[in-house]
Amino acid sequence: MTTAHGSADGIVYRLARPEDAGAIEALDSSFTTATVFEVTASDDGFGFRVREAPVDPPVRKVFPPEEHDEQGFAGAAGRDADARTYVALDGGEVCGFAAVGYAAWNRRLTIEDIEVAPGHRGRGVGRALMECAAEYARERGAEHLWLEVSSVNAPAVHAYRRMGFGFCGLDTALYGGTPAAGEQALYMSRPCR
Repeated sequence: MTTAHGSADGIVYRLARPEDAGAIEALDSSFTTATVFEVTASDDGFGFRVREAPVDPPVRKVFPPEEHDEQGFAGAAGRDADARTYVALDGGEVCGFAAVGYAAWNRRLTIEDIEVAPGHRGRGVGRALMECAAEYARERGAEHLWLEVSSVNAPAVHAYRRMGFGFCGLDTALYGGTPAAGEQALYMSRPCR
């Protein structure tokens, strides 16, 4: 696939290439939010409550740099055959990406990472990247798409819900011992249509 989708504002979507790695790493994935999702355990210890709550002052989250090792890039010899990375290009510049992996045992396509540059948010870039992932999921015979998001990333949770994702689980200990300690991992999925 060379071009998965185009949009009215000229964004082009394609499989990532090894030469895209630097631009992918340089994307600003930070965000600011006036609400977060609070997770509390039930009194009996067998359940959780998740509710959105305002925060004042707003939370600004900056993620530590990640190393993208070209895994899943099209044409890269020796890469995982079930992994893909899609990029969104505006005028030839990377403005977003989605890295995904397919697991045959449970027919799940996992959205490993999806990021859109701040100046391109709210313009449908994330939705189009998610549709690239969904197209690949259908090709592989996936039953559903699945992702993990931090409880403080309310803007992403709202975007995923608009894309048809619903909550399917959580992990209150996933981020322990990391800079995100105290946040909870929320898991979301959507059927592969």
